[in-house]
Amino acid sequence: QVQLVESGGGSVQAGGSLRLSCAASTYTYGICAGWFRQAPGKEREGVAVIDDHGRNIVYADSVKGRLTISQDKAKNTLYLQMNSLKPEDTAVYYCAARSSYCAANNWSRAVLFDYWGQGTQVTVSS
Repeated sequence: QVQLVESGGGSVQAGGSLRLSCAASTYTYGICAGWFRQAPGKEREGVAVIDDHGRNIVYADSVKGRLTISQDKAKNTLYLQMNSLKPEDTAVYYCAARSSYCAANNWSRAVLFDYWGQGTQVTVSS
């Protein structure tokens, strides 16, 4: 069983930055890992994913150029650097991992992910 624990959320003004971290209980936390977010009244949506080797990365169109996913395998940690934040980025952010490859046509399907963190709140004010 893989445990994921997020940290780094908070409140910032529009244009600001935050860095989210996700600590995993094991080095092999998944072939594909990533970040999702869920705003009040909305469905959970995929933000970005990265494969085990860090060679394949996919971003949602809404965050391209502003958010960057990365990982440090030596620390069993996944990151999400968030720059130029907008009020519409306000949501609870979850890290997730799966034991299957994230293909281009299914990377953002939350039901395919095996492990989830508890979530961390990000609030961006205008």
